[in-house]
Amino acid sequence: MSNKISEHQTLEIIPTQTAPQWAKFRKEMLKSFPSPYRGEKDSLADGINIAVRELDKLKPEKNGGSAFLGTNPALTIDFDNVKNSFLNPKMSSSEEVIKQVIKLFEGLPNWGHPLTMNNVNPQGNTAAIIAAILSEIFAPNILEGEYAWNIHQAELESGGILANLAGWESKKAGCVYTYGGSGCWTYHLKYALTRVLPDSRNRGIRTDAKVICSQQAHYTMLNSTDWSGLGMDNIIRIKTDIETNAMDTKHLEEVLKDCVAKKIPVASVVCTMGTTDANAFDSVEEVRKLMDKYPNPKGYGKTLLYCDSVIGWSWIVFKNYDFKKNPLGFSNEVLPYIEKNYNAIKGIFYADAFGVDFHKTGFSPYISSAFVYKDAKEFESLLSRGQSAYLQPRSPYNPLNYTLEVSRAATGSLAGWATLKFFGHEGFQSILGGILENKVYLKNQIAKKSEMVCVNPSDYGLVTLLRIYPEGIDAKVQFEKELCDKNFREDLIRHNKLTHDIGDKLFEWFRSGKKINGQCTPCLSFSTGFRSAEYNRDMEDKEALIYATKMFPMNVHITPEVMDHVLDCIIAARDEVMNH
Repeated sequence: MSNKISEHQTLEIIPTQTAPQWAKFRKEMLKSFPSPYRGEKDSLADGINIAVRELDKLKPEKNGGSAFLGTNPALTIDFDNVKNSFLNPKMSSSEEVIKQVIKLFEGLPNWGHPLTMNNVNPQGNTAAIIAAILSEIFAPNILEGEYAWNIHQAELESGGILANLAGWESKKAGCVYTYGGSGCWTYHLKYALTRVLPDSRNRGIRTDAKVICSQQAHYTMLNSTDWSGLGMDNIIRIKTDIETNAMDTKHLEEVLKDCVAKKIPVASVVCTMGTTDANAFDSVEEVRKLMDKYPNPKGYGKTLLYCDSVIGWSWIVFKNYDFKKNPLGFSNEVLPYIEKNYNAIKGIFYADAFGVDFHKTGFSPYISSAFVYKDAKEFESLLSRGQSAYLQPRSPYNPLNYTLEVSRAATGSLAGWATLKFFGHEGFQSILGGILENKVYLKNQIAKKSEMVCVNPSDYGLVTLLRIYPEGIDAKVQFEKELCDKNFREDLIRHNKLTHDIGDKLFEWFRSGKKINGQCTPCLSFSTGFRSAEYNRDMEDKEALIYATKMFPMNVHITPEVMDHVLDCIIAARDEVMNH
């Protein structure tokens, strides 16, 4: 009889005292791995239950608690020595590690708290969070069919839904979930370069093709042009309208005409569709007409039109909404906001591709971004590579042949898809419209205070930007002078500093748990230049920019009473700064 014992026997049959040391440790570790079988005691379920209960303890009491998790707001990382770390020689337990993980959440902003409104960081919905967690248990890799199997439906169906919302033929379109809005930008640039410079796949980029975008474009344009090897110097920024912050199409035409005259190829034109601070929407239809009027020189492919709509995309859910009957009953003041946003975003129909962040205006957990493209046949064939020797296609869908990432977790695709399934048109419409109802209330309250002015009054987006001035100054009159008259440049800079100092004071108060009128102070942020002064449209003067305190009332727990409290806190912070 053989003395060899199977691994299963080693772990399950051999008495502990006679088993080799590795088997003892491995048997102990089995307790902290999910069971692959139905009905067995599962450490995963127990561990998640414990972890969620412990995280719940970090939440504040209702009415009065601060907008960060736990009780210690301090940044406790020892940055000088944190890297001086070594792997422990002995095993720990999963329970102990979970406790250590929970401690890391101490002081983190609580995105669901009604006083948290510092950016486009909404609380994720439960369906999306659970979908994302489930993806981690069995770890489908959506690089190809064998490792993803039916999980691929989430990505494929998301692409179809988003394409239909854009007005495209969904069967001919597609999408790839990727690593954020920056990933979407990078995908568009690779698509554009491969289309316009077909030899670049083998020879590399040998031509200074241009990427054209507005002055309001997201800074990820620098990431993408840098990492792709095209180079940041090949970005051309188009001036924006001083009122709407949209791309100046007259300037765009001048640039396109000049490129044609000089035989310079344009890889892509990027329309910004809903910026973080300025809510700028470019006119995609007008841009498309200009691109068709000024095509690339002979020998180059057709310029790509991309919509960076990772924030503004969600307004397309108002497709087919009856704005006359208004079935959801939005207020008369809010309804025109919604209609204008929809009319602005529906222009993505004219684009070749657009980006979506579900973790922004999709109320899903990080990271759940989708790069959506109109012509799947073109995109997937242009970027297609050879098949790997050790991966065998087991289904018709194998995106590893053209995606940037090879290992691709299903976390984002399941979260985004679950949100689409959960919300539907009415869910998205209600949550977005509700944010605007709070915004309109806030704007009306600001208008009642002479020392405050809303500096994005024609902005129909989700953010409210304001400037507060010292007592006795008429904010509306003063801001108009600072915005339009170069003689008031010094005033602008001085009050920019006041805005900056107020922002820092509010952050200090938020972190210290300071209370105003018996309530904790909010987690807000500020912009250090959401737009330029009117006399500084070329932005050569780096100081003639408009600073503003910003409020993103993104989550469903915010009420008008919270908005009133926020304004009280801003006034108190102004007074504190002015008196010291």
